[in-house]
This record gives sequence, C-alpha cells and structure tokens, in this order.
Amino acid sequence: MKILIRGTNWIGDAVMTIPAMRELNRIFPDSHLTLWTRPWAEGIFRDADFVDEIITFDKKPRWLKPTLAEAEMLKKEKFDLAIVFTNSFESALVTKLANIPRRIGFNKDLRGLLLTDPIAVPEWKGRAHEVFYYLELVKQSESRILGTQTVGMASPDIRLDVSEERLAEARTKLGKAGVDLSRPLVAIGPGSTNSRAKRWPAERFASLADLLSIDSNVIIIGTANEQSVAADVRKHAISTPIDLTGRTNLDEATAILCVADLFVSNDMGLAHVASAVGTETIVIFGPTNDVTTRPYGENSTVIRHQVECSPCMLRDCPIDHRCMIAVSVDKVFEIATLRLQPASPIISHE
Repeated sequence: MKILIRGTNWIGDAVMTIPAMRELNRIFPDSHLTLWTRPWAEGIFRDADFVDEIITFDKKPRWLKPTLAEAEMLKKEKFDLAIVFTNSFESALVTKLANIPRRIGFNKDLRGLLLTDPIAVPEWKGRAHEVFYYLELVKQSESRILGTQTVGMASPDIRLDVSEERLAEARTKLGKAGVDLSRPLVAIGPGSTNSRAKRWPAERFASLADLLSIDSNVIIIGTANEQSVAADVRKHAISTPIDLTGRTNLDEATAILCVADLFVSNDMGLAHVASAVGTETIVIFGPTNDVTTRPYGENSTVIRHQVECSPCMLRDCPIDHRCMIAVSVDKVFEIATLRLQPASPIISHE
C-alpha cells in the first residue's frame, strides 16, 4: 500500500508528528510511506527511518491553479491512502482531487465531504500535548483500516536521528566559525518567527551568554528573520557569542543542535528539534501553553513565571510583558548549569 502523509506547516508541529509517523511505520510495515511537506522539512527528516520518501511543495498564493498542479502531481503517484495531519480545507481538497481512494483527517474547516474518514476532534484537545493529537489520528486510522487497536499512547517516541556525516559537517562549520570544539557548546535561540510576545528580552539573553561563556562556547542560532534580535543580544553582551543566525539552513541547524550540549531558547521550532535530537533543552515560556506545545522529551526543561493573564496566546503583549520579564537571568543560568550536568528532568515555575 502506498501511503501519503500530509505534513504540518510549522517546525515545532512537524517534530510533534514524529511519534505518529513512527506508529504509522510500525502498523503498516510493508507499506511505502511518503511525506508530503514544505521544502524546509526535508532538513529535519532527511535521516528519518520512519518514512521512505519525502516530496515537497512551495508555499505560494493558494489559488486554484497551484492546487490543481499539486493534485495532478500526486495523482500520478497512485496513492492508496492519505493521512492528513494539517487541519486546512485546502490540504484535504488536494488529496480529493488527486483521487486518493482513502483520505483520513480531522473533521475541521468544513472538510467532512472531502475526506472519506472524517475523524472527530478529540474533546481533550487543548488539555493534552499535541503529540497525542497526531497519534489519535493514527490510532483511528488503524482501527478503521485494520480493525486493530495497538497504537501506543503511553510513551511516544519522538527521537530524531542525524547521520554521522551531517554531524561531521556541523563540527566543521562550527570550527570554521571560531567555535572551540574542545569546550562545551551552548546554543541560544533569542528569536521567535511568529510572535514578539514569546521573546525573553535580548539583554537577558546577553547576560546569560556572558555567564555561560565562562566555561562554554556560546553560539546564537535562528532564521534570517531573527537576525535583528540576534544583533541586539551581541550588542548587549560583554562576551562575544558567535552569531550563526541566518547562516544555516534547517538541515545544518538540526545537525548543529545535535552537536551542542545545551540549547536555551524562547518557545520556538528549534527547541523541538533540539530536544528530539537528544540535546538538553531549556525553553522559556510566557504567553503560550507549555502543557500542549512544550518540546516533548525528558531532556527538555520549561521555565515560566505564573501570572494571571498567561497563557494568553497573543503575538504582542498589550500590557507589560510580565510573564517574560519576571523570568530572571539567575534562574535560567542556575538550570542551565544543572542541565550541562544532566540529572532528572526539571519543570520550573518561579
């Protein structure tokens, strides 16, 4: 059986689908699994052992012509089944136009008529971690297609492999950038692509970098859109963190995070990547919900300060940014020191 998996549209969400894709690979061991996703996702899943093939599409204005072109491309592949992780109307429409005979996805955004198996959104969504949302879709797919119920919900496996070749390339890139590979490596992510409210102040990241640089190399990593906030960190820092912001693609960033000993960031996609590749990860949460969207793994630590208006899910704080301002540099440095000497998982609420 040829199975098409419609991947998600954000880095963090893509990582959170890993347990679901691993389960698909397990319950359909003789099938060919194709991940249909954005071009950047190939950098995350290049070495994944749970999909057989990756095909990509560019995000362009979604008029009818591009949608038809995608459908025609998929139609030629003669898929038997589509698992649609996204909730959009368009993603379901493309699988319908591609004449894929079995199409399974959550019944949202008026998609019921486009899917052969519209699955009700579980009532617990919003209270449980998003990995279970994607696993639920695979669980329902197994029940409807095979008549069995073996999908594991107890211990989701979110591991992400990175090849030795890519790790060697990452070390070479770091060395050329001036990183002393004989010392511990701490990466920091002071940006956030889609929300200014999620950002811990740049001057605090700078102070943290100064403290960490006493015993470790410190690098800044992120997308080209986050270069201005990285520049603010360097401006306020007494030390000189090496700035790789905008100088890596996602493939390279994934390998670099795997090489790093610790990643400290805001709530951002790279935090999910870092945790999945096995790196100790600290994420500072404020306006978003760590219960549902924290990096899933015992090597990840959430730091947040409880305030009455959080989580608000706003992209810009309309008041005083109290949820992020209240997180102190000393608190983050204390936990970073512990995570550089791995112990039991920590969930910190100041």
